[in-house]
Amino acid sequence: MSGIREWIAHRRGMLIALAVLVVAALGFAAIHKLTAEIRLSEVRAAFAALGWPQLSVSIGLTVISYIALTFYDSIALQVIGHPLRWRTAAVASFTSYTISHNLGLAMLTGGSARYRVYSRAGLDEAAVARVVLIAGVTFWAGVITVACLSMAIHPGMLPIVKWTMPPLLERGIGIAIPLAMVGIVLRYRRGGSLGLFGWRLPLPNWRQALALVLVSTVDLAAASAALFVLLPNASPELYPVLFLGYAVAIVVALISHVPGGLGVFEAVIIATMPQDNATILAALLAYRIIYYVAPLILAAVLMAFHEGRQWRDRGSGPLTIALPLAPLLLGVLVFMSGAMLLVSGALPAAPGRMDALATILPLPISEMAHVAASLVGVMLLLVALGLYRRLDGAFWAARTLLVAGTLLSIAKGLDYEEATILLLTAAALQWTRAAFYRRTRLTAEPLSPEWLVGVGAAIGLSVLIGFFAYRHVGYSSDLWWRFETDANASRFLRTSLAVGLLLIGAAIWRLFAAAPVPMVHDVLPDDVAKAALAHADRTDAMLAFTGDKRFLVSDSGDAFLMYQVKGASWIVIGDPVGPSEAWSELLWAIRARADAAQGRLLLYQIGLRIVPIAIEMGLKLVKYGEEATVELEGFTLDTPDMRSVRKASRVAERAGAAFAVVPAAEMPAIIPELQAISDWWLADKNHAEKSFSVGRFEPGYLSKFDCAVVRIEGRIVAFANIWATPNRQELSVDLMRHAEDMPQGGMDFLFTRLMLWGHEHGYRHFSLGMAPLSGIEARRLSPTWSKVAAFLFRHGERFYGFAGLRAYKEKFRPNWTPRYIASPGGTSLLRGLIDLQALVSR
Repeated sequence: MSGIREWIAHRRGMLIALAVLVVAALGFAAIHKLTAEIRLSEVRAAFAALGWPQLSVSIGLTVISYIALTFYDSIALQVIGHPLRWRTAAVASFTSYTISHNLGLAMLTGGSARYRVYSRAGLDEAAVARVVLIAGVTFWAGVITVACLSMAIHPGMLPIVKWTMPPLLERGIGIAIPLAMVGIVLRYRRGGSLGLFGWRLPLPNWRQALALVLVSTVDLAAASAALFVLLPNASPELYPVLFLGYAVAIVVALISHVPGGLGVFEAVIIATMPQDNATILAALLAYRIIYYVAPLILAAVLMAFHEGRQWRDRGSGPLTIALPLAPLLLGVLVFMSGAMLLVSGALPAAPGRMDALATILPLPISEMAHVAASLVGVMLLLVALGLYRRLDGAFWAARTLLVAGTLLSIAKGLDYEEATILLLTAAALQWTRAAFYRRTRLTAEPLSPEWLVGVGAAIGLSVLIGFFAYRHVGYSSDLWWRFETDANASRFLRTSLAVGLLLIGAAIWRLFAAAPVPMVHDVLPDDVAKAALAHADRTDAMLAFTGDKRFLVSDSGDAFLMYQVKGASWIVIGDPVGPSEAWSELLWAIRARADAAQGRLLLYQIGLRIVPIAIEMGLKLVKYGEEATVELEGFTLDTPDMRSVRKASRVAERAGAAFAVVPAAEMPAIIPELQAISDWWLADKNHAEKSFSVGRFEPGYLSKFDCAVVRIEGRIVAFANIWATPNRQELSVDLMRHAEDMPQGGMDFLFTRLMLWGHEHGYRHFSLGMAPLSGIEARRLSPTWSKVAAFLFRHGERFYGFAGLRAYKEKFRPNWTPRYIASPGGTSLLRGLIDLQALVSR
């Protein structure tokens, strides 16, 4: 049984996608059956019969519905204690609902849109999640309330249901459920909160709850009435029937996860209403345009306009806060443009237009344009994702495809309506050109014109030769499926198709592949290192000399940060080095570079001084552990709390241990002896050399530093290379290795003697390094990371000596300073840590 659950968990995404496809197929099959007796001409006639009075009223009701939708967020923000201006809530609500209405998956698509707006207005993920949850619960409470009232007023009015309840029972249910909801409101009339899995959800007070129910009622009544007025000659008595069908339709559409409920929503409404199916289908088409597509286009145009202005006039206000939504909305609009071309390609041309087109273009060109327009539609569907990711290659491809689609729409049937939509979408893209700044290989490494001409000439020549060789073969669809030894024409057709698909696939790969971003410095310039290290207060700045990092240097040339790229992770280790005034500049610069490369940024082992900058950058912080630091001023072993260290050191002294510091200039002479010790130590510990977060045994690296050694009878038995800041703020060690015959207490002896040496030479602190996962507490309301980290610290000794390492360093009575990891939200932290582990373990 557990194996089945594990199999389902690993394939959850695939199973959900398969379920959506199955439900969509059932919906399409249902609508196909329900419309089996309808002719396209009947739908066209019913659509043309819709008068402007009906359309105007439907548009007005749609406006009322979307205005009501904005108050979901406005009231929910008050409930959670983060009230914002109505205009900001209206932007978040309008954009999120236009996207979720058309794409489905409301919690995901609508939630992401809200997060983009509210996070820039100062709300965190938890607050946004509460707003989404309160708005969702309120919406469904409104659906239930209005549906129940319809049942109470007009029982037995759903012909889709074969078995109907007795009218008295149906009325009773229709009255009882709203009364129960009123009782819940009165029960929590003063608000409060509801606990769920350790998470608290604020509850509205009775005034807020009634306001939310009223908003939901107005929204649903207006939305359903916008469809009802499009039905010709529909009597008011039919409205309760329509609303019940409408409520069922949106529930089924939500459960199905089909984008926009397309097909599923229409099938339920057609099955519910007793009118002629052709008129209902025409009304549904008009309704989808008015309530779904038109608001999406409006939102996309508004966001594109304000995003374009942002690059020309740095403004402020709620619309400026929502600017990152423009690529998302334009991506959706481009996707729908592609779908429009595909649907248009499946429909016959408007009567009379083909005759007019025949006087302008030859028929073969119109036929080719018809096929090409559908191919453009498919490519627009693929390109839309790249726009959401702000890829410049997607911008160029989408704009080219939209212009091509405009021309092809005219050439295939004088479809000037869809040509206008495509052209306006291309204009909106052009207006927001600067928003698509992430470079791809398609633009960063463009193919040379000569090479493109050569490829085109070779392919064109092969196709031309093929048509010449088989021009005597009459074309038929059977040629594609003939597999015989002499079916050469069939092989030619299939080969040409494969070549075309391969070219399209290569273009799409280059369109989405991230362009290489210049890394600035693979080796730290000497002048920058000298200027920056003069300001260094932490010895981990010496990681700059390990030879496995890249560097970003400040404009002033006196500060740098260390980082490396692994997969899609841009991992910065430690705080920037240099004057603190340059830190913000460096961190924002690396954030911009990671973003431009479609990567994720991870700040590893940062200190408290970086925390405000990381928060300003929108990164999420988790505590990684604590660093142990010993104050060297007044350091002595002659205190009761240093008894264990003093005892261990004396054991080593009695065994003949002697301490010395070998200057960097004398290191080459002892490197072979240290190499033998290092090789034995690695083999004994069954370790391999690590990198990035620590140094490794490499003669060039070790020769840059002084080295602390322990000798017995003149022979080195332990060593540690010394890290020291030029301003004598901190002293530490990196590699610590010992020989097989090192006496007991040898490492304690090395540490204590080095601390005493540091005190004599004027150093203020000695860093004993990190204790990973140390100092992280798991409380009931702690985040998941803290609970996992605390569990590993207590019970993970078999994997890593977390608690043992902390206990060893605690012997020196250090001060413990927290260190953090900062990364974007979601799974970025986990994926970044996996890439970090790959870097460290080489």
